[in-house]
Amino acid sequence: MTISQPVTLAPAERAISMLGGDLTERALRLHLEGLSGVDAVGLEQRAADLGTRSIKTTSKAWALDRIIQLIDLTTLEGADTGGKVRSLVAKALTPDPSDPGTPRVAAVCVYGDMVPFAVDALASANAPHAVNIAAVATAFPSGRASLRVKLADTADAVAAGADEIDMVIDRGAFLSGRYGEVFDEIVAVKEACRREDGTYAHLKVILETGELNTYDNVRRASWLGILAGGDFIKTSTGKVAPAATLPVTLLMLEAVRDWHRLTGERIGVKPAGGIRTSKDAIKYLVTVAETVGEEWLTPQLFRFGASSLLNDVLLQRQKLTSGHYSGPDYVTVD
Repeated sequence: MTISQPVTLAPAERAISMLGGDLTERALRLHLEGLSGVDAVGLEQRAADLGTRSIKTTSKAWALDRIIQLIDLTTLEGADTGGKVRSLVAKALTPDPSDPGTPRVAAVCVYGDMVPFAVDALASANAPHAVNIAAVATAFPSGRASLRVKLADTADAVAAGADEIDMVIDRGAFLSGRYGEVFDEIVAVKEACRREDGTYAHLKVILETGELNTYDNVRRASWLGILAGGDFIKTSTGKVAPAATLPVTLLMLEAVRDWHRLTGERIGVKPAGGIRTSKDAIKYLVTVAETVGEEWLTPQLFRFGASSLLNDVLLQRQKLTSGHYSGPDYVTVD
């Protein structure tokens, strides 16, 4: 009789600290499947309650500026060009040319082959580090490629100057229960984020929650992304419906809250896709503050992945200042 040996996973400091030296696929499975089930009704009710909270008029100006500071201004289209990326960078640096007090966004988010154009645009503006450059990688958005291709995709973007990598997990492997495979892939991508000087580009792990089917899967995937070394867990690519939702984001925030309580380490969260208005974005600010605390409302720990959201925020800021909404030509069309 042959006794099968446990499948050993790639070393990851967080997983070792949580699961112990027995870092095997079986140990990972036991941990993930041992997480408590999600009360779907309770989760959705809490998200709905948080979504009804209002903020005082005196706080609205602060909230609008904070939303801008948390945006990853994004273009991820097959028709993207160097010119479009340069325009995106210009908007990231100066969102409202009529108001020099308008804060800058956190980052621009582009395909990996567009990173050199973003780097050049920042250098030309004499602002090489004014906003971060995030690149999607690992065969975004499907994730359907060999590991070799995914790692090359990541390494190329980092070498070109990306400060952050937004990777997609293999949802097929996850939904098939091959948690160890997904874990090892995230660990490998994290290593591919290493720069020549030994520092790492920040890694955002995209769960594509619209394809995970259940809240229990979202919770497991969130913990998997954290254990494997993700600096952020991110809801969506923006290419699959539904993308970001308040209940899913709340669930992911609860995961990073629980991780922080266990370890003292703070992990970021990025809802992406479908957040288009200031009103919706404020609901997310409230949810963050009520779930993990206001200290998470920084670009280091929370981002909005968005393209059109910035325009609405700029129009709302102008309304606060002048008392009326600007015309349609006030903001650029993305």
